[in-house]
Amino acid sequence: MGRLSWLSDSIRAFFRKGDLLLLALCLAAGGYGLVLIYSATRYLERSQGMRCMLVQAAAILMGVVVYILLSSVDIELFTEKSWKLLLGFDILILCSLLTPWGTGAETTGNKSWLALPFLPVNIQPAEVAKLSFILLMAWQCVRLQERGQIRRFSGLVQLVVHTGLMCGLIAVISHDFGMVLTYLFLFVVMAWMAGVRKRWFLLGIGGGLGGLFLIWDKIPSYLTARFTVVFDHILGNTSAESVYEQTLGKGWQQTRSILAIGSGGLTGQGYLQGIQTQSPYSTTLPARYTDEIFAVCGEELGLAGCVALLLLLGAIIARCIWVARRASSPQSALIAMGYAGMLLIQVGVNVGMCLYVFPVVGLTLPFISYGGTSILTMFAAMGVVSGIKMRSLPSWLRDRNER
Repeated sequence: MGRLSWLSDSIRAFFRKGDLLLLALCLAAGGYGLVLIYSATRYLERSQGMRCMLVQAAAILMGVVVYILLSSVDIELFTEKSWKLLLGFDILILCSLLTPWGTGAETTGNKSWLALPFLPVNIQPAEVAKLSFILLMAWQCVRLQERGQIRRFSGLVQLVVHTGLMCGLIAVISHDFGMVLTYLFLFVVMAWMAGVRKRWFLLGIGGGLGGLFLIWDKIPSYLTARFTVVFDHILGNTSAESVYEQTLGKGWQQTRSILAIGSGGLTGQGYLQGIQTQSPYSTTLPARYTDEIFAVCGEELGLAGCVALLLLLGAIIARCIWVARRASSPQSALIAMGYAGMLLIQVGVNVGMCLYVFPVVGLTLPFISYGGTSILTMFAAMGVVSGIKMRSLPSWLRDRNER
């Protein structure tokens, strides 16, 4: 009886103070994604296409439940009491890919998914761990601020060790360098917002580029090729070998993507009418309902559809920043900004891949691409932001702090 009372009280509190606008934006983005996924999966067998739609719709519904439940959680208190458990969880879930249930792409050696026999869908551990990584980074930054170490080299080292542990596990175990890039960007956003000295970022960028130059020959060829085709495309390299790689080799997926987007024009070829989107051949527009779904939007709905999609996702990011600015504590503000940064990097990288200005690294478009794990983690992250909004500073106290 007590648990039911707690649940009903939490639901009533959510509808009084929770971020209903953010939830509405997330549902609108999820609905937009469902519309695009339906079109992008019509080339599959009917049963397979329907399964994709059902999985995505079920993930959205579960995401709403998770959103409401997490809105009622005092995330600062939870992190304070459970930071060791969160860190252990992150390490264990990434290491779970070493079990026989770890799976991925045989052609690249990636092992990014956990195929548990008792679940109907696969789980992407790095996607799940990303949520608690942001919570832990925010908690760590605030502890360093309180001890006056955030602007010292020793404080930076502690943040780098934490981030390096996560990136190292992902790189070594799953070879998912797109996810490594996401974690590195999150580190930059949160360390910058926490007050780490700006010169360390400049030194880090310089050192990273120098290190990359030194080990370039030791990086697997399939990875370096993804970067070189993009550089050649941007710089206009017209040698026969380069043109082949840009169009028919490693750049095939991105070539098909920009052709689809370009052919859509201002208003698109029409919903369910895209030539490449509706092609029965999977190679015509690869990964059309996952990584390249933005190309589907461009081909069938045109520039207008793409702008509407980006405005919708931009509104979600802006709402997270709005919540961060009104948060009751620095830790809550860092968490909200971390989740805003998570969305920003995924949107930027995914759209950049489709526009042939960024290498293919396998990052989905938040709320839009097919993927149950991605949808659930996005709703969970936004639920935490909603909880921060529920506990934000009152306007009179916020005004005093701003003076």
